Amino acid sequence: MDTNLLRIFADVANQPSFAAVARERAVDASSVSRAIAQLEAELGVRLFHRTTRTMALTEAGELYLARIRPLLDELERAREEVLSARTSPSGTLRLTASVAFGTVCLMPLVPEFRRLYPDLRLELLLTDDNLDLVTERIDLALRLAPSFRADLVGVRLMPTRYHVVASPDHAASLGPRLSPKDIRDMSCLLLNLPEFRTGWLFAKDKADDVVEVPVRGDIVISNVLALRDAALAGLGPTLLADWLVRDDLRAGRLVDLYPGHRVTATSFDTGAWLVYPSRRFLPRRTRLTIDFLRSKFLGMVAAAPA
Repeated sequence: MDTNLLRIFADVANQPSFAAVARERAVDASSVSRAIAQLEAELGVRLFHRTTRTMALTEAGELYLARIRPLLDELERAREEVLSARTSPSGTLRLTASVAFGTVCLMPLVPEFRRLYPDLRLELLLTDDNLDLVTERIDLALRLAPSFRADLVGVRLMPTRYHVVASPDHAASLGPRLSPKDIRDMSCLLLNLPEFRTGWLFAKDKADDVVEVPVRGDIVISNVLALRDAALAGLGPTLLADWLVRDDLRAGRLVDLYPGHRVTATSFDTGAWLVYPSRRFLPRRTRLTIDFLRSKFLGMVAAAPA
């Protein structure tokens, strides 16, 4: 069987749209439709339910896709092994990250990555949804958490630390020598996650005693980039990760209200992780991307203030 038909079928199953696949392949939509019709004729089954507006896999189509995906993956790996002597990797790498982390920490690295690997097609899925790596056929994910799922392989890129920050003017209005308990009397800017909008945990540096302080606020925001903007505008104190506010703290645009404390909403042991579905048969482009990101984030950690 023509393996190109199988690849077209897998592409249509992922989209699912003849027109979208045709655009990616720079061909007419009719040729994609004919390829699917040819494959269905050879198999003697219908692979897609089609209407004027929707397209979905039939039960037979789902079974067939599950069987051929490993075959197509093996063919792609074999191709990469043959071409492994090339200076620059090729193919498509799909990487996902949260909107904020991707914008602040990942996008500044893309120009250099592009210069190093000009033949690699990069698809960045910046979303706050926790995408399934296998279902979405994602090669790598940048995740912010204390750990990651046991069925994934992970590399810790850097630890994260949280700070209670406010604009200089707002910080001055609060007075000196703040203690954690003072937070309960402030109108804070809150992230719209259950742990972040109810109470924050405080611990003195190099001390184990943890104090949980209730928080309240009239402004609740679902995006940390907007939350930082609100803090910069002097609307109140908020809890944000170091990677998001490091430059603002250095430049004096924000002030750390509790520099002698560790603060968090969930766990003090959190980090940025690079995770992927499997260590086995890792494509060369994925290995090179992992090495690139590890080196860059290691540099970020080394440059960060103690």
